[in-house]
Amino acid sequence: MGLIEDELSEVRKLCEHTIQGCKLVSCVQSMIRAEIQRTNFKKIVICIQYPKDYPNYPLLIELKSKTFSEKLLAGLTTVVEQEAKKYLGKPQVLKVLQFVKAFIDEHPLACCYDEINNLKKNLNGSQDELKLKQKTSCLYLKVFNECYYLTSKVVIPDQYPDVVIKFEDIQSNFSSTFNRHIIAQVKEIVRRCVEPPLRKPKPNEPLFKPKPSLEKAVFFLIDCIKRLPKENCQFCKTKCFPDDPSLVVLDENSPDHIERVYCGHLYHQSCLFQYLKTPPFGNKRCQTCGQKICHPKWSLSDKLAEDRWAHEQARERELAEVEEFFK
Repeated sequence: MGLIEDELSEVRKLCEHTIQGCKLVSCVQSMIRAEIQRTNFKKIVICIQYPKDYPNYPLLIELKSKTFSEKLLAGLTTVVEQEAKKYLGKPQVLKVLQFVKAFIDEHPLACCYDEINNLKKNLNGSQDELKLKQKTSCLYLKVFNECYYLTSKVVIPDQYPDVVIKFEDIQSNFSSTFNRHIIAQVKEIVRRCVEPPLRKPKPNEPLFKPKPSLEKAVFFLIDCIKRLPKENCQFCKTKCFPDDPSLVVLDENSPDHIERVYCGHLYHQSCLFQYLKTPPFGNKRCQTCGQKICHPKWSLSDKLAEDRWAHEQARERELAEVEEFFK
């Protein structure tokens, strides 16, 4: 038997037993094809061909994946080819398969390559950061907008995207009300990507499949810092957040307290109440986006709000008549 035949025999014998998660699909001289899988989302197919004058020349390698980025695969292919060159004159196949398996195991964030790159494009501040920690499968986010900031640790589970990512130590210098909103909203964004909706599926509706949530959730955090400090009250059109975060009104009963309505736009509390308790009544909508306004601090029905407004108007007319009488 020649060197290639001996190597093929060794690959058939050892591949699936020594490389965890490796499945040998084809192992003939014209093509070696193997699937290396850690999870459903971390799977690479490697196709190997022998060049002329092997093993004095490196293997011809092609990497394929339905989940890993094409750009990442192109870079990994180059690295794998360089690895094969280390073993010129020797069998290379098992070494290459082991190298690809080690890459998948040691780079848990590789499955988020495109998402991470897209997020970095939105970090345009000089102090903004998105640091990767491959060993712990974590991201560390820092976002700034002048004096406002937000930081968070993002933990990517091994079974991502089938399992929710975790946001730990979310901190910002917004008010406690907005911090609670940010934390609750980002958790809800992640949940909707992983868990099927509670409603009954419609006829012929495709079966729910978990989808990547990292980019969508982290972009929400970035957007909060980049957008909210500059947003105006939708009623009085003045800036809601002061330039100095220490001057943010923390008293939730204050007329100047900043309120966020269901659609995401901001109002001063006094402006919101003034808008809701004056006509026209019925399906009051945001003055900017047109969505119906919902807020936990406003529980009056449209009819009760209209009745109260009518009562106030009647009282004002009575007072005006009394004043007119004594003139």
